[in-house]
Amino acid sequence: MSETHKPGSGQFPGQTFGSILGILQKYRRIAMVGLSPNPNRPSYFAATYLRDHHYEIFPVNPAAAGQEILGAKVYASLDEVPGPLEVVDIFRKPEAVPEIVAEAIGLGAKVIWMQLAVIHMQARQQALDAGLEVVMDRCMKIEHARFHGGLNFAGIRTGVISARKPRMHLLPNT
Repeated sequence: MSETHKPGSGQFPGQTFGSILGILQKYRRIAMVGLSPNPNRPSYFAATYLRDHHYEIFPVNPAAAGQEILGAKVYASLDEVPGPLEVVDIFRKPEAVPEIVAEAIGLGAKVIWMQLAVIHMQARQQALDAGLEVVMDRCMKIEHARFHGGLNFAGIRTGVISARKPRMHLLPNT
């Protein structure tokens, strides 16, 4: 980690709003490594949000392999995920990242996405050298919401400028 990096800032060379938006628009298949079956965990919340926004989620968690999370089969490793790997979203401690990145590279993944506080500069460089796009120290759910106006409901400044008032989905009176 660089001396000027503040955890949670997600500011790394080449990691721009444009590149992040491009990833969110281009890729729809997400292998979530470390996705927890516990609904109180951030990974579960992020997976729920992304699934509800039409992303295909593939849980990867050796401890829960064979079970289901959010209606999707849980895989023990990335090589068990069916079809091509697009985004490998990592919800693991930084020391676990190099092995995950090496496996993702070997399987032809397109993007490595390391969640908030998941920072590993050598693994980042390894993925970049292999031609993958890399996002580090950012949350896919938060970034998607930032670009689609979803953070403003919580009172968080999103940086999205619009003259349109957000639509509220209200239930009809009964």
